Amino acid sequence: MSAVSDSFTPSSPTGPVDWKSGAMAGRRKARYAADRRLQIYGMVAIAFALGFLATLIGTLTFTGYRAFTQTMATVEIDLSQAEIDRSDIMGANWRNIVRDALVAQLGEDLAPPQQRDYFGLFTSSAPFLVRDAVLRDPSLLDGPARFVIPMSDPLDQLAKGQVNTDLPENQRRVNDRQVEYFQQLEQQGLISRPFNWGLFFNADSRFPELAGLAGAISGSFWLLLVCFLISFPVGIAAAIYLEEFAPKNRLTDLIEININNLAAVPSVVFGLLGLAVFLGWFGLPRSAPLVGGMVLSLMTLPTIIIVTRAALPSVPSSIREAALGIGASKHEMIFHHVLPLAMPSILTGTIIGLAQALGETAPLLLIGMNAFITSPPAGVFEASTALPTQIYIWADSPERGFVARTSAAILVLLGFLVVMNAIAIFLRQRFERRW
Repeated sequence: MSAVSDSFTPSSPTGPVDWKSGAMAGRRKARYAADRRLQIYGMVAIAFALGFLATLIGTLTFTGYRAFTQTMATVEIDLSQAEIDRSDIMGANWRNIVRDALVAQLGEDLAPPQQRDYFGLFTSSAPFLVRDAVLRDPSLLDGPARFVIPMSDPLDQLAKGQVNTDLPENQRRVNDRQVEYFQQLEQQGLISRPFNWGLFFNADSRFPELAGLAGAISGSFWLLLVCFLISFPVGIAAAIYLEEFAPKNRLTDLIEININNLAAVPSVVFGLLGLAVFLGWFGLPRSAPLVGGMVLSLMTLPTIIIVTRAALPSVPSSIREAALGIGASKHEMIFHHVLPLAMPSILTGTIIGLAQALGETAPLLLIGMNAFITSPPAGVFEASTALPTQIYIWADSPERGFVARTSAAILVLLGFLVVMNAIAIFLRQRFERRW
């Protein structure tokens, strides 16, 4: 056998190929240039995506960060001097009591027009806030006590630099007299801007300074709970039957095609279905988390079924054969061995599906979950809103204070979505097994 020469040159139909020729060097250069261009296109695409994401988050943060603080005024009220029947605290004239205390705080005698301007500095619900504080702690009636009262939305905007005092008085919501009163209170050290915990613990309100997300957060919790309790077991059961037990025929093929198609159906269609079936035929309560959760479960079911069907075959066949080899029945093999090993992937898909359901607005609007609800729901049968519909309600409000609260609510919703996706990633990395 002859040795292969190092100078062997492969041949082509047109003759031997010279790898060191100028033509081959040009071709290599063109291929390398194409590779570099492809990498540049990818980096540019990623930069565009990150730029748009940064623009979105930056815009929301710039608009909504003001809602995370609230301008408050500290008022000292001596309720021991007021005519209050301890056995009938609710029946006291709290409006006059609080107004007299506010005037005394300023230290000036005000005419009726001046009083209206001065009382406009504070939220119109100030008397009820003081009353509720006394109901929680009746010892406040024994002497002077300090109450922290939210200022009205126009004054809150003034304190946050959103009101241009250089404009003519008739072109702004805060007149010169109110600006003067606010400056006096500020000089006395009675104005503060603490973190706005009311954004999370207050229910919705017509007044921006009092509006919060407690009802929406609670409603979203009940929604997702109902959605999970319905879609998770039903989706897994359907997937196990289709993947492990169902015969392969035209009927099961039709079912599989329809499940895949349902995953791409617009969410508004599920809302119309819920409106017609759950509210129209079954007569379930409107705006209830039960109905919303059932509608969202219809949306989440196809995702869970598809994910579960993809996870079950990923378990090695050796696991199945070993279980059957030691005498396990088919259902024991599936539920005791295959399903536990596939569960991390199933949970990941379920959480992602629930996160998608959390951000849906159209189906909830169609079943009436955009009503004005002033208290968080205590169960799945009480009327409530959800985070997406609360954002829709605030975005449609004319008051300027709701602009910042809308962006803040979007940031809260995005925060919940990020947390849910982070949990999904953690579960996948923590429990997933590589075969």
